[in-house]
Amino acid sequence: MANSSTPSSSITTLPKKHEVFLSFRGEDTRYGFTSHLYDALCRNQIETFIDDDKLERGDEISPALLRAIEGSKIAVVILSKNYAFSKWCLRELAEIMKCKKLHELIVMPVL
Repeated sequence: MANSSTPSSSITTLPKKHEVFLSFRGEDTRYGFTSHLYDALCRNQIETFIDDDKLERGDEISPALLRAIEGSKIAVVILSKNYAFSKWCLRELAEIMKCKKLHELIVMPVL
């Protein structure tokens, strides 16, 4: 007799440290829209990750940033004028999309 249970999936659910991860081009929106959004989320007691403006940019995403993406329930991607021109932002977005597929991360683009 065939097993009628749902087949196992490659999706894994990780413990979530943050409710929201903000992905944005710092030069475009850090001190405008993004800071206002971050403040509003925090005022409403929504645990939100925002990177430090002094974060070192390298060729690879840091392990701490990877953990922040993986440990979030929702990624808000703020698509500003120069977001797609940033290698760093595109690497971050690729990781976000990977987590969407593997860890059920909810992705919310903002134009």
